[in-house]
Amino acid sequence: MASTLDLTPRTTAARGVGSNADTIAPVYDYTAAGSAFARATRPDYFGWIEHVRAAAGCTRPIRLAGQLLTVDASTGRVLDQRHTDAMPDAAIYTACGNRRATVCPSCAQTYQRDAYQLLRAGLIGGKGVPETVSRHPAVFPTFTAPSFGPVHVRVVKRHTCGNRKRCDCRSEPCHARRDVGLCEHGRPAVCWARHEPGDVVLGQPLCLDCYDHDHQVVWNLYSGELWHRTKQAAERWLAKLARRRGIPRVEVVTASGNIRKIPPVRLSHGKVAEFQARGAVHFHALVRLDGVDPNDPTAVVPPPAGFTVADLEDALRHAVEQVGFATPSHPDRPEGWPIAWGEQVDIRPISLTGGGEVTDSMVAGYLAKYATKSTEVTGHRSVRLDADTIGDYADPDGDHTARLIDACWHIGRPTSTPVPLSQRPRDHRPRPGFVERWQCPDCGTHTRYPACPVCIATRQAALDAQPTSRPQATNPYARLRRWAHMLGFGGHFLTKARRYSVTFQLLRDTRVSFRRHEHQDQGDEHTGTLRAVDHLDEDTTLIVGTLTFAGVGWHTTGDALLANTAAALARERHATGREELAHEVGNAIAGSPSAVA
Repeated sequence: MASTLDLTPRTTAARGVGSNADTIAPVYDYTAAGSAFARATRPDYFGWIEHVRAAAGCTRPIRLAGQLLTVDASTGRVLDQRHTDAMPDAAIYTACGNRRATVCPSCAQTYQRDAYQLLRAGLIGGKGVPETVSRHPAVFPTFTAPSFGPVHVRVVKRHTCGNRKRCDCRSEPCHARRDVGLCEHGRPAVCWARHEPGDVVLGQPLCLDCYDHDHQVVWNLYSGELWHRTKQAAERWLAKLARRRGIPRVEVVTASGNIRKIPPVRLSHGKVAEFQARGAVHFHALVRLDGVDPNDPTAVVPPPAGFTVADLEDALRHAVEQVGFATPSHPDRPEGWPIAWGEQVDIRPISLTGGGEVTDSMVAGYLAKYATKSTEVTGHRSVRLDADTIGDYADPDGDHTARLIDACWHIGRPTSTPVPLSQRPRDHRPRPGFVERWQCPDCGTHTRYPACPVCIATRQAALDAQPTSRPQATNPYARLRRWAHMLGFGGHFLTKARRYSVTFQLLRDTRVSFRRHEHQDQGDEHTGTLRAVDHLDEDTTLIVGTLTFAGVGWHTTGDALLANTAAALARERHATGREELAHEVGNAIAGSPSAVA
């Protein structure tokens, strides 16, 4: 019996997988359900389900074709050889790995869970992070962008609701002003409405012509640099505080063998960027205060005695107030644009006991949720824009988002144009630098150049074959065109310090290892299937694959229907198992003598 679940289970925000399926000439005039029924009635159906299990929940999996060789690691002898032509659909399916929930809900859910584990491990330890980090001072700051013009907002001074996500509290009037009626463009500069949480006008400017769209996209472009300078300023403030308290600097040995003195404290962070409804990014961060071990500078150790959460909060507030800079000159604004934080800065201490206002689980889940989002809150969704597609989204006289995209494209334009050859002045004088005709003793070439052109060309070819550093862009605003679809923001949505926590790669490798052992525990039921994931850490054999890109998406919507259904049922079984396990653990704790006491 064919499944009747949606093509993309458990989501209403993402497009279905049918848009990513290949268009092939149908043998029978089937619907999606009919195509799924035809696949389910084939003799190799269960083998196909097992074959696509790794990417079953993906909206647009990557198909790879090629050859897999099992090689003896010691001798290099080929033990087994298989080609994807002998596999179901003549391809290997792998998940796309996209982090955006609107593109692939399944891969975004995996990314979100990894992000949660990564962020939480930096607060309580585990997964290779020492458990002593739970005693480090840690705060949860939120940094916002400055105002670029008045927008419609919903402000609640005093909440009486139990759940902020479903807040129905009475808000204050949006922009209640008695002395200003109209702006310079003749539009109302006041708004007495009390907006509801889902009002579509939230984040929209009161006057599109008064709003500084250019400044906002430039601020988005340089927001990463602003965060970098803020962290440096906070570390310098903490270093001065340590010097005033008489705590000496720590001597460490560099890789070259030299001794270097560094401050005894440093900051480690995990940061998530989130778009506001007005299209400006703001940052949520987990900032932890660490010490420095002179014997092992890479170790994560507690800070010196005396440093508290209050010191960390003071350092961040001081940095926010002091840090600011101007961007490079631009033809539209020779003095550049000022880059600084807005007035709304919220810094809260993190409680690791579960009884505070902000707990480790709460803040890690909050940041992991926003790590899978992008510009959806502004209503804009698109891939990277170019000269052919920019006209569909940019409009200098359009709505708020269209003007932001147009500002990215306009400011990021080339600022210098080379003079055409037809307009360049021509010099008819004899060309300087020539000498009497001579013969090169190395290659025998006759030339009037001071150096032999043949030998020079040979040496230049050898230099061209060597890797060189990438030249710096002459226009610092050229990146705005590349990130016009992101309203100028070109940074990562989730970043962390090197010593804050583990890496995504470690979590992925752990998941692969678990799947391999899970597959082996099933006995010899699927021993005929050869997969590279099953032999990643084999000491005796290696899986060498010569795979090439074969396509994106499922072959038919019926295949997508069945694969996504199988993945949804597997997720439900796992969720049920986790709930039962949590229930058993909770009952065991409640019935323990310590709990009764």
